[in-house]
Amino acid sequence: AIGFGLALIVFASIREFLELADIPEGMKGVPINLLVAGLLSLAFLGFAGLV
Repeated sequence: AIGFGLALIVFASIREFLELADIPEGMKGVPINLLVAGLLSLAFLGFAGLV
């Protein structure tokens, strides 16, 4: 539950940052969110061996 909460907080903060960032029109919305979700999953996959 702690990891899920941490992932939600990190994803929400990145989405807030992306609202202010200069992103090409074709990447706004779902495409950039899918990219961020993929990168976050790879980042959290690195923690799999620690626990």
